[in-house]
Amino acid sequence: MSAIYILWLRELKRYTRSRAQILASLGQPMLYLLVLGFGLSPVFKRAGYGDYLQFVAPGVIGMSVLFSSIFSGLGLLWDRQFGFLKETLVAPVSRLQIMVGRTLGGATVAVIQGLLVTTISVIAGFRPTHFMALPLAMGFMVAIAIVFAALGVAIGSSLQDMQGFQLIMNFLVMPIYFLSGAMFPLVGLNRVLTIVTRLDPLSYGIDGMRSMLSAHSAFDPRLDILVLAAVGSVFIVIGAYRFSKIEI
Repeated sequence: MSAIYILWLRELKRYTRSRAQILASLGQPMLYLLVLGFGLSPVFKRAGYGDYLQFVAPGVIGMSVLFSSIFSGLGLLWDRQFGFLKETLVAPVSRLQIMVGRTLGGATVAVIQGLLVTTISVIAGFRPTHFMALPLAMGFMVAIAIVFAALGVAIGSSLQDMQGFQLIMNFLVMPIYFLSGAMFPLVGLNRVLTIVTRLDPLSYGIDGMRSMLSAHSAFDPRLDILVLAAVGSVFIVIGAYRFSKIEI
């Protein structure tokens, strides 16, 4: 357990040490929130869905958690390149503990990122339906972070260089985000898009947060958390297996 705690703390310190990184990571969520939230609001209202800012804010929060958590796998490649990973792997602790520590560290950083974006959303005018539901929304935030931090570790464990990781992320992260319903409602879609969005695990995380924070919801929140728990378990097992195969 001490190894898990040390690696968790290291990921947290790596994030909080750079204020420039924190500010830069907030740029894209703010762009989506302010430009789309206010720019598309009149169109959204005319379509009968209400205030677009109320709809899109949970999606932008989910985006920030997704990006931050899945890119924690990039830190794994960075450690491999500069030798820190080798020092970690030769330590007298199991690789499972190392993988869990890195996953929890990346997930914690992603949740902090999500809370910062939530604060910005409230400042911009987003108003949760019930503030008492914020802890439940944070639970979905944690679930999203763990799911995609585990996926990031699995991918980072399978690659040798950072260029390959960035290439995979460009073809994986953006489709996951845009097909999650973060920008548009998941009701009334054609058959193909309906199937694809249902296969996207982020759809259930964002829908869960949206059901807690606003009146918009496409699924039962119990289904959302069950899907996230199942997918998260699978990604953790895959990530642990791939991490155990890393050669020193």
